[in-house]
Amino acid sequence: MLYLSVIIGIYAIIVLILSIFIILENRNPTRTMAWILVLIFLPLVGIFLYLYIGQNHRKKKTFSKKRKQDYRVLKRLLDTQITFTQFGKFFKKNFKDVRAKMVPLILRNGDAPITFNNEVKILKNGAQTFTEMLKAIEGAQDHIHMEYFIIKDSEIGRKFQRALIKKAEEGIQVRLIYDGVGSWKLKEDYLKPLRKAGVQVEAFLPVTLPFFGSRLNYRNHRKILLVDGTVGFTGGINIGDEYLGRDKRLGFWRDTHVKILGEANYVLQTIFLKDWYFVSHEELDAPRYFPRQGYQGEKGVQILSSGPDMYWHTIQQAYFTAITAARKSVYITTPYLVPDEGILTALKVAGLRGVDVRILLPSVADHRTVFWASQSHFKELLDAGVKIYQYQKGFVHSKIIMSDDQVTSIGTANFDIRSLELNFEVNVFIYDEKITKRVKGDFFEDLRESKRIHLEEYEKRSVKNRLKESAARLFSPIL
Repeated sequence: MLYLSVIIGIYAIIVLILSIFIILENRNPTRTMAWILVLIFLPLVGIFLYLYIGQNHRKKKTFSKKRKQDYRVLKRLLDTQITFTQFGKFFKKNFKDVRAKMVPLILRNGDAPITFNNEVKILKNGAQTFTEMLKAIEGAQDHIHMEYFIIKDSEIGRKFQRALIKKAEEGIQVRLIYDGVGSWKLKEDYLKPLRKAGVQVEAFLPVTLPFFGSRLNYRNHRKILLVDGTVGFTGGINIGDEYLGRDKRLGFWRDTHVKILGEANYVLQTIFLKDWYFVSHEELDAPRYFPRQGYQGEKGVQILSSGPDMYWHTIQQAYFTAITAARKSVYITTPYLVPDEGILTALKVAGLRGVDVRILLPSVADHRTVFWASQSHFKELLDAGVKIYQYQKGFVHSKIIMSDDQVTSIGTANFDIRSLELNFEVNVFIYDEKITKRVKGDFFEDLRESKRIHLEEYEKRSVKNRLKESAARLFSPIL
């Protein structure tokens, strides 16, 4: 009994000391309380989680060098010949709509210039996306840059492996970044043939001792393919067979990707080159990576990156502005709805203002805790007039927001705290009514495959489900 008392006393002292450290970090109060509750109610496990994924000071140390290099690469981007001649005309014409609020915000918080000479193609689901990507790889003449959160040694994964090997053997420069946690199952029998063929392969923050704690929490969630600096892809689709609907539990996989031709690829290339330097220490600044683009058009595009190495939560602020600036409608598709208080309040206020706010979510869970945490927000959103739908055909994984039929964002960032504050993400913001009309059409088509959640029905859920939601919500700030 004495030993037990001593152990409890020691644990209490450790929790008290760590709680003081957490308070002194001046975090968001909600997150501070969440970590303290984890320490109290998850003995030992809570201490382990905090020491390895909860400490902010590790972030500064991990990314200090990356910031310095990013500034140098960014300067080269701004020195390239991106066409800004229509910039003033764009603002004069659209001064009163949501675009005039989005463009300067993204330029200032993320150093993301707006480009106009672009062609944008919306890619619906895995089959179409993979076909377009493999076709682009096959046509590469100079270089291929690929950066992915998840690459699986699967049937489609092997197709990409063979395609990259073939181009490397032809003398094309091929560089590949994979996330050290998202692609943790990727073994040497997949990677070795790539390296042997001449593909340069690097892992982003691989989680190994003694760097386990400083790296685990900050993941590269980006999905980027760039071919010759002129053809770019990004969106929600990783490299795996489940994106072709082959997951028996989740079934049909609904997702969205974007293909870009034109000047916006200067920005996408810059994001890749910054990450490449971080993982390889190889600085690439040759003109070959920023070729002249041959496309003329009026599609305004900004490509915005975010990550723990940046001063602002850039995509979070862009989402917030898209919601608060909307006068007519906000349409959102996301697999996870675990927003911070700012985004949550913006959604509720938009609903109360009479804006048509609709959110499409999955009806099946790929991550159960996040699934239940998402549902814990339903009541307050429904009370505010927000319409919520759950996709019934399979699993929806798209990350989309549309504001007033003027702005469409498609990318890698979910509506959760992890995406908006901890992960490295990239989103494409498209200022084109035709593109928004196309994406809106897909959205309403998805709604026809969905079930609308009504407040009366939601309040009849079981006590068991209420407990799951409440328990999961406690951990929302750290999910």
